[in-house]
Amino acid sequence: MMSEMQIHTIARQMMEKHGLTAIAQAAHNAQDCETKGDVEEAREWRHIEDAMKMMRGPHQS
Repeated sequence: MMSEMQIHTIARQMMEKHGLTAIAQAAHNAQDCETKGDVEEAREWRHIEDAMKMMRGPHQS
C-alpha cells in the first residue's frame, strides 16, 4: 500500500506529464486492475485519480 505522500507525488507527476488526460488514464488503469481482480492496486489507482481531481479544482459552469 502506498503512502499518502506517494499517491500525491504520482498524481502530480502524471498531471505534469499528461495534463487532464492523466485523470482518465488513472481511471482506465483502475478499471483494468478491477477486471483482473487486483482490488488493492485498483484502490490505489482510484486514490491517485481522486488526488488529481482535487488538484484540478472545482468544475466551472
